[in-house]
Parts: sequence; C-alpha cells; structure tokens
Amino acid sequence: MGAAFGSDLSFRTSRLRCGSVNSLFRRYAGGIVGVHSRLAGFRDLSPGERRAIAAKSAGLDPGALDVLDPAAGLTLDQADHMIENVVGVLGVPVGVATNFSVNGSDVLVPMATEEPSVVAAASNAARIARIHGGFATTCSAPIMQAQVQVLGAADPHAARLRLLEARGELAELANTQDPRLVEFGGGVRDITVRLVPSGEDVYVVLHLVVDVRDAMGANAVNTMAEAVATRVGEIAGGRTLLRILTNKADLRLARARAVFDAEALGGSRVVRDIVHAAALAEADPYRAATHNKGIMNGVTAVVLATGNDTRAVEAGAHSHAIAPDGRYTSLSHFERDAEGNLSGSLELPMPVGLVGGATKVHPVARAAVRLLGVRTASELAGIVAAVGLAQNLAALRALATEGIQRGHMSLHARNVAVTAGASPEEIPTVVARMLTAKAVRADRAEQILAELRAGAGAAEGD
Repeated sequence: MGAAFGSDLSFRTSRLRCGSVNSLFRRYAGGIVGVHSRLAGFRDLSPGERRAIAAKSAGLDPGALDVLDPAAGLTLDQADHMIENVVGVLGVPVGVATNFSVNGSDVLVPMATEEPSVVAAASNAARIARIHGGFATTCSAPIMQAQVQVLGAADPHAARLRLLEARGELAELANTQDPRLVEFGGGVRDITVRLVPSGEDVYVVLHLVVDVRDAMGANAVNTMAEAVATRVGEIAGGRTLLRILTNKADLRLARARAVFDAEALGGSRVVRDIVHAAALAEADPYRAATHNKGIMNGVTAVVLATGNDTRAVEAGAHSHAIAPDGRYTSLSHFERDAEGNLSGSLELPMPVGLVGGATKVHPVARAAVRLLGVRTASELAGIVAAVGLAQNLAALRALATEGIQRGHMSLHARNVAVTAGASPEEIPTVVARMLTAKAVRADRAEQILAELRAGAGAAEGD
C-alpha cells in the first residue's frame, strides 16, 4: 500500500491526454479508414441517410446505428429490467454533432437533447475551432471519493489521527471488495479524514479516494464505504451513519481549450464583446447560472446519449463553479490571444464511464459509444468537455451579435408549426411566415394554417 499513499498525492497532479491514437482509425469494409467529422450537407439528409453517412464516416458497419431508429431502440422488456414500475419509454431526439477535432482526431458526437439549436450550435463552433487545430483536452486520473460519516466521537481530533494511522488497514479492507478493479490497476489511492462542525455535532468524515478506471465508479466506492464503515466507527469511537460517494468529483477533472478564429467569429469587435460577456459570468452569479447552463446544454446531451448519469455530472459541475470565496461563477474562461483570436478554456468534473450501468444495457447508449469510438472513460470525458466549450462559445457568439433568439427561434418555429397541426408540406411556409412577422407563437401558426387551408380550398373550388 505504500505506493498508493505518497505524500505528493501524484494522482492529483497527473494529466492524461484524453484522446487516443486508436480513435483515429476504425475498421470498415475490411480496411482501415480515418474518421471524418466534416460532413457537408448532413443537415439536408433524412434521418436514415444521416445514420448511414455517420456510420460510414466513423468506419462502422453500415447498419451499426440502426438501433437509433425508435422502432429498433430500447424495448419495453429491456426498460422493465432497468428501473422499477415501468409503463413505457420516453423518446429523446439524438443528433450527431459534426466538425469536431479533439486532440488531432476527428470525432462524430452523439447528443441527446430536446432543445432546438444545441446540436447545430455545437457543430458550428467546432467548425470555427478547426481553423486553429480543434480542441485540446486533458484529464486527471479517474478518481472518485466515498464518505463515511462518524457521529458522537468523544475526541474528534484524536479520532481523525487514529483513522489516518489505520489507512493501510482500511485501504486493504476496501480493496478486497473489488478485486477486479484492483486487477485492472484501480483501487484505493488515499484515505483522508475531515472534521465537519455542525449545529448537531463535530462529524468525523473519512474519505476513500479511489481510482475507478473506466467506470463511473458509484457502485464501486459505495460498496467500499459500506465495507469499511464498521471498522471506521470502532477506530473513531463513534457511530457511523452515511456511507456513500460524493458527487463533488473535484479530483476527476476534464479540461478543454481551443482557439476560435477572430475573422470566422465576425471580427475583433465580436471577440471583444464575447470576452466582456464571459467576464460578466465570472463576476455575476445571476449571469453565471445561465452561462453554465449553456455549457451543460452540450455536456448533458453527450452524457445522456452515452448512458451516463446526467444528474451526477451536473451536480459536480455546479459545485465546481463555487469559487474559493463562496461565490458562484463561470466554469469557462475566454480571452484574446496574441494574434487577436479568441482563446477559450473549460474545466469541470467529469465522472463518466464506459463499463456498467445504462452504458452497457441501453442499446442506443452502446451505439453512441461505438460512434464516438472511445476506448477509455478519459477519452469520453475529454470529448464531453470539448462539446461543453463549443456550446458555450456558440451561445456567447450569438449573444454578442444577433442575440440568442434569432437562431434559436428559427429552429423552435418548426416545433410550433408541428404543434399547431401543420403537415410536412405546410411546415416550411408556416415557419417562414412566422419568422418574417417575428411572431413565433402557437396562435400565429394556427392563423397562418387557417389562411393556407382557406386559400387551398378556394383554389380547389375554382
């Protein structure tokens, strides 16, 4: 256990390249081909055609993504084995973001979201980032923590030291719960103990610091916490209560950076205004909440598509946005570089995995992972961070230029037209008229439909 408990805590400062050389290539039709994420005219195709093109571009078998068709996706029987009291399944649109280059590798990114403009915005931002090499990402080691809470210790400070003295014993006990994880190079890396004063008690809180490899890790660290709890209570001289992971995954960070070309963004003034908009998010928690929501539009869409825990990722991200002074602030940062281009960076916890949970059970999640071509959880984490940064840049650019509503409402107008009862043939006309009138509303769509149909009826009468 000695190597696990180095005083420098080397895992905290280790940085992993989140991309993999293996991600550059896929097997297709018996040969090795590069992945291509620049797909001209992709949005003009039908969903089936897009699936076929995406599969071919990712080097997958032609039918590899057919499971994304609702008719072939998650069955009621499969859903019944995933959660309790199943009565049905909820469909969420899955799109593919194009143009992404991450650590020198092209990648097609599956995104599950109900919000219009998210996939298009991420793809457009990725296209601008490609001009200067795309996104560079790094990740810290896949470290998760579990907490064991001790109540009623007569001597909390001494109890803390006794627990630290027993780190080797407790780590060994924890590791016996998951020999496969240890076999793959994971397991307990450290044990820390904190004293947390409250109105009820001074709690002694032990943290198991665990390398979970390619898992999200909740089940692994929870099992370990349960296993050591009794012994922790004996050593501390108190009663243990909570034994569960923390979603403040601040030792499992993903970072992404990119340079966005000034000319492609719209010029130096746009760059300057984006920097000002980002600065407000850093200084003002009211703006930061919406700013970070924009980041999570991209992050959550990829996390959901790959069957990972969106709530855990969101909780960790927002807790990471708390500055040392207790103020809620931006997760990202934007600044002008020496050439006048826009440099963007993002850091956030990213507890995602490729083994266990819905990632292995849900057929659409499995297909999404195949499309990404990732081999490790760290690769996935880096791509998610890159998408979050792209989404953030796209929103800031819209805010700094035409305003957020123009692009968003042009896509939202289609939903309004469908809700009003427009047929596929009527949708383009209804959308165009609503946008021309700058009135994207259900009542306006219904009025336009009535006029169209009245006109069509009159023409038939003639």
